[in-house]
Amino acid sequence: MHRVLVACLLAAFPFLPSLADDKPAPPRKARTVVPAATAADTLKVAKGFKAELLYSVPKDTQGSWVNMCVDPKGRLIVSDQYGGLFRVTPPAVGGPAGDTKVEPIAVPLGEAQGLLWAFDSLYVVVNRGQKYQSGLYRVRSKDGGDTFEKVETLKKINGDGEHGPHAVLLSPDRTSLYVVCGDGAQMMKPLAGSRVPKLWGEDHLLPRLPDGNGFMRGVLGPGGCIYRVDPDGKAWELVSTGYRNQFDAAFNRHGDLFTYDADMEWDMNTPWYRPTRVCLAASGSEFGWRNGAGKWPAYYPDSLPAVLNIGPGSPTGVCFGYGAKFPAKYQEAFFMCDWSYGKLYATHLTPDGAAYKAEAEEFVSGTPLPLTDVVVNPKDGALYFAIGGRKTTSGLYRVHYVGTESTAPVTDAAPLGPLHALRRQLEQFHGRHDAKAVEAAWPHLGHSDRYVRFAARVAVEHQDPKTWQDRAVSETDPAKALGALLALVRATGKDPLHHPKQPPADATLKGQILDALGRVAWDGLSTEQRLDLLRVYAIFFNRFGPPDAESRSKAIARFDTKYPAKARELNADLCQLLVYLEAPGTAAKTLKLIAEAPTQEEQMEYAKSLRMLKTGWTPAGRKEYFSWYLKAANYKGGSSFRGFLRMMKDDAVTTLSAAEKAELKPILEANPETATVAVKPRPFVKKWKLDEVVALTGRGLTGRDFDRGRTLFGQAQCFACHRYDNEGGSQGPDLTSAAGRFSVRDLLESVVEPSKVISDQYAAVNIETTDGRLVSGRVVNHSGDDIIVNTNMLDPNALTHVNRKRVERMETSKVSMMPEALLDTFKEDEILDLVAYLLSRGERGNKMFKKE
Repeated sequence: MHRVLVACLLAAFPFLPSLADDKPAPPRKARTVVPAATAADTLKVAKGFKAELLYSVPKDTQGSWVNMCVDPKGRLIVSDQYGGLFRVTPPAVGGPAGDTKVEPIAVPLGEAQGLLWAFDSLYVVVNRGQKYQSGLYRVRSKDGGDTFEKVETLKKINGDGEHGPHAVLLSPDRTSLYVVCGDGAQMMKPLAGSRVPKLWGEDHLLPRLPDGNGFMRGVLGPGGCIYRVDPDGKAWELVSTGYRNQFDAAFNRHGDLFTYDADMEWDMNTPWYRPTRVCLAASGSEFGWRNGAGKWPAYYPDSLPAVLNIGPGSPTGVCFGYGAKFPAKYQEAFFMCDWSYGKLYATHLTPDGAAYKAEAEEFVSGTPLPLTDVVVNPKDGALYFAIGGRKTTSGLYRVHYVGTESTAPVTDAAPLGPLHALRRQLEQFHGRHDAKAVEAAWPHLGHSDRYVRFAARVAVEHQDPKTWQDRAVSETDPAKALGALLALVRATGKDPLHHPKQPPADATLKGQILDALGRVAWDGLSTEQRLDLLRVYAIFFNRFGPPDAESRSKAIARFDTKYPAKARELNADLCQLLVYLEAPGTAAKTLKLIAEAPTQEEQMEYAKSLRMLKTGWTPAGRKEYFSWYLKAANYKGGSSFRGFLRMMKDDAVTTLSAAEKAELKPILEANPETATVAVKPRPFVKKWKLDEVVALTGRGLTGRDFDRGRTLFGQAQCFACHRYDNEGGSQGPDLTSAAGRFSVRDLLESVVEPSKVISDQYAAVNIETTDGRLVSGRVVNHSGDDIIVNTNMLDPNALTHVNRKRVERMETSKVSMMPEALLDTFKEDEILDLVAYLLSRGERGNKMFKKE
């Protein structure tokens, strides 16, 4: 009976120890339990597509995967952020995930953040963590990746960590490599060439504020770089620069290079915050990264803007959908990974002038889903992505199409227009001297297309300035003169931070440039051209030194009457210039602007400039200025926000006399106000219904007031969470282009009834833990088993930490993080101005604002 019972038990529970002979059981080996990556059936996937989890990575033996490439046999090569390389043989599409084969690659190399198979070799960009020197390496193979030869060190790279060297990719003509490096990697030396004119500088008219938390303090621009490299890794040519931390890049079928650049989340809700963004890495391009508060605004003419602003996040791997068995729209898409928010975007690019416009679609999302890299496998036509990084639980996923649309390969791409061809023609002069360059480029220095005139100016800057400086200072066409003078001050002046021992500027040339700038009539310029003119003045004074007394008086007389202007950007640059010139009356005008500014970002912009003003103050003005810091202490921002305010105030205190310090001591030493004063409370008007607001806007969007609309946008706290026209927060979606994607009713519905339809991109999650905690908010970061959740959209620092191992349940919230009743304090005409402003995309000249 005993033996029968034992046999039954063994049949039912084969893992039980044997009791048949009544002997002590041998000790069992501990079973290794691999934590499962986020289940595929919990992911939200675009219609017609299916995602499957192929493999959960055992952290103890295979680490956390951050990079991938495909070898000639359709296998994946993957890298552990802090370990070695592995080869993955995926099952056939539709086959069981359990057939996924993972094996280590026997080469003494790892910690890779860039992998590429090309020229019968595996190229590896090592980003040193613990074992290997950062650099570009090559491992040759004669059998398609089954075995490898000795590792070759092609080029060491000075830089490491998460802002160090990253991706390596193949050029469109398949003759060279491109290597991507973040702002933590020093520029390669020596350069075999540079398509970017080597004229870079910080180019700030007033002293820059370093990072509020000290990150990369003292590091000068131009920041992250992209290089063109020969297959042997010997010759490095600089192609594009000015990024913060672009992790990857990819070429479209037209040969244009795109990347997805990172933001500095610590800068949120400051005027210099720049969201994550898609950039066209055009030849010779500069994107204006500078440390701390020194990042250039998007409108500076010596840089290029983003093709598309995405918002806060952590960009990682990118690829185009070429080779995927997807519908045509997705074959052409630019796929982008966001590590922080768990989003895989499909960005759809459309030719626009000499560049592109874009729209991002959420293709795959999940929580947690820290995406690290994405590739198309041409062998099976599927899209593969990995999650992991920072020792988080890692996994490999595959996406394939299961819908009914055609997946025939796309052969005819969207045609490019003549401006694209013109840009390419001008780019042929980049990086080299050519006697034909100036004549070819000069007519386009004032072109209406920003990418064309940028390419033209870069072509001119690569030529000896002695051959064209007389033409620049005598140019009579205002648009061309702005481009020519910008090129001239960059080519002949020296940035003092990059060249602290520069010789005195050529006095004759300095006078000629100043006279030429004076002949560019303000009244005949557009707002964009006025901003360009102010930028040229700023670079000129920075590189050639301050004006003499007569020139200073002329400059003050010219610009004092223009300040304040209508446009916020003009006021920011005029304020900076007039503070630099110590123009009388600047303090009073600027304090009035601070008092009237609807956003904390705009207030901070003016306060940052005023901190350096030494003259023209009244006692009342000084008191008002330093009282602003008490109010600003209650504003919300990223983790550097308080540090920036502290440094601004410290700089301003140094401009005070001893008597002023004594007079202002009660304010200087006061504790910040405890009440939040960023937005004045508004009285209740009525409970607006959606149909009422829609009907109201249907008959009243003419003769509206742009400036009041912007003010009301701030009073409704919209700027606190939403970016609009390059200002505001980024916890919510950028609303600048919303009018082009949604109907008026849909936009108003999201305001009046925010929880009716919640964007997956900005939805909150509800997390229940095994110890009884309930956390609601957006997952914004990961580290190991730590999930970091933002619980208040109005405060980027409202963060709660949750241990992944203690998560009992995690589900999408049905309640929007956007507050309700935002319009209930607004009168009819205020709603109309606010809606007109929202629909205008930030264009002051929109017909809705024209008086009949």
